[in-house]
Amino acid sequence: MILDMYITTMPIIISGILNMLFTKTSIYKKYRYPIDRYKCLKDGKRILGDNKTYIGFISMIIISIVIQIIYGWVLKILNLEGHSELYNIHENQLLYNVLLGFLFGFIYMLLELPNSFFKRRIDIKPGETKKSFFGYLFLIIDQIDSLIGTMFVIYLFSNISFLKYIGYVIIGGITHLIINVILYKLKIRRNV
Repeated sequence: MILDMYITTMPIIISGILNMLFTKTSIYKKYRYPIDRYKCLKDGKRILGDNKTYIGFISMIIISIVIQIIYGWVLKILNLEGHSELYNIHENQLLYNVLLGFLFGFIYMLLELPNSFFKRRIDIKPGETKKSFFGYLFLIIDQIDSLIGTMFVIYLFSNISFLKYIGYVIIGGITHLIINVILYKLKIRRNV
C-alpha cells in the first residue's frame, strides 16, 4: 500500500526537487520577479516576499507536466500502471498526464502562497524558520500546504477513500520533511 502511494506521488516529489534545483540557476535568478511586485500591505510588510516568483510558479507547472508525461510513459513500459492510483479509473494517456501535471504544478504553487502571506505577517523572513510556537507551526504547514492540494487531485482522479487521502497527506508531509533535511545537508536548501 505505501509503495503504491510512493509510485503514485513520485512525479510530484521529482517535480518539487527539480523546481527547487531550477531556482538555483542563473536563468531563474535573471528572470525572478516576485508575484507581489514588491508591494506591502498597510502594516508595511511584504505581501508574499521574494521567494514567490512568477518564473518559479510557471517553472513548477512546466516541470510537473513534463515529469508526469515521462513518468506515465515509464510506468507503461515497466507495466507498473496498476500500482499508481492515478491510473485505476483513467487510462494512462498523454492528454490525461498533461492535465495531471498542470494541476499538480499549479495547485502545488497556489497553496504555497497563503503560508507565505501569513509568515510575512508574523515576521518570518522568506526561507527562514523561527524558533517559536508559530515558527514550528509554519514549519509543519510548510511540509503539507502544497500536499493538501496535490493529494486532493489524486483523490479526485482516483477511487481512493477520504481516509487514504489523509494518509497520503501524512506520508507526503513526512517524506517532504526528510527530503528537505537531505537537501539541507547537501547545501541545496538554506533551511529545513
